Amino acid sequence: MDAIILQILNGLDKGSAYALIALGLTLIFGTLGVVNFAHGALFMIGAFCAVTLQRLFNLSYETIDPTKTDFLGNPAKVKTPYVESWFGPETGAAIIDWSVPLAILFAIPIMLLIGYVMERGLIKHFYKRPHADQILVTFGLAIVLQEIIKYFYGANPIQTPAPEALSGIVEVLPGIFYPAWRVVYFCFSLVVIGGVFAFLQFTTFGMVVRAGMADRETVGLLGIDIDKRFTLMFGLAASVAGLAGVMYGPINAPNYHMGMDFLVLSFVVVVVGGMGSLPGAVLAGFLLGVLESLASLEAVISAIPGINQIIIYLVAIVILLTRPRGLMGRKGVME
Repeated sequence: MDAIILQILNGLDKGSAYALIALGLTLIFGTLGVVNFAHGALFMIGAFCAVTLQRLFNLSYETIDPTKTDFLGNPAKVKTPYVESWFGPETGAAIIDWSVPLAILFAIPIMLLIGYVMERGLIKHFYKRPHADQILVTFGLAIVLQEIIKYFYGANPIQTPAPEALSGIVEVLPGIFYPAWRVVYFCFSLVVIGGVFAFLQFTTFGMVVRAGMADRETVGLLGIDIDKRFTLMFGLAASVAGLAGVMYGPINAPNYHMGMDFLVLSFVVVVVGGMGSLPGAVLAGFLLGVLESLASLEAVISAIPGINQIIIYLVAIVILLTRPRGLMGRKGVME
């Protein structure tokens, strides 16, 4: 029973990442009608925002410490991070330690800008093109972004440790212990998902966007510049993917191909949840994450070898055969 509970927790952890990426994908498809295969690259860029901020915080200068010597007996050179000299040793060390959570503030404007530039510079030219064209051009963009990251950061994974206070384990249930940062990631995903839904449901901007998703032409006839709002929604979707990447770094060390690793699974999640359905994307993300983890139980793998590698696709096939629109798909989407 403990093993099953731990696998469910692992599934919620994976499902958090799936749900956040799929939520952004669905926002883009629901507003702009674009199948964005570059969305996984936005997740990757978010993770490397955390890497970049961590490197900036660790920029140091050298000083001579006469109280210490090297192996030759010469006064030792000591590296001191600039943040420690500016804010003091204790505060500076705390800033470096909490670089990943602080990267949220760093990543939001960057991801908004990247989303805006991507939509205005490329995506807008493919609104009325077939979905196959959209897939090809956005997949090509993802490869370009991936190679840029590889050029500047290298091919090896880069460790981005969680704050020391959140790097241990916590007791989530009596006798059940789980990594603290994974619990933080799950809670963070719920906050982001809740924030996006609240924004769309309770703000005037969100209500106009939802109206535009339902009937874009009518909203435009009312004199509302719906295109500008949809561009901002693209930036919001990019930010959601970026924040998912920022907080995922301590769980899985960022590397240049991590976006591709999540991309295909995220599209499966979107299709299973129902194209254009935000609640469906979130529900399917957590559902498939839990099923994938339960299929990784030793007893299940011994009974059906390799089932953990294909369970998501088997579930997708069954759901789409019984519900072609997905769990919560809207009528008329992709038909």
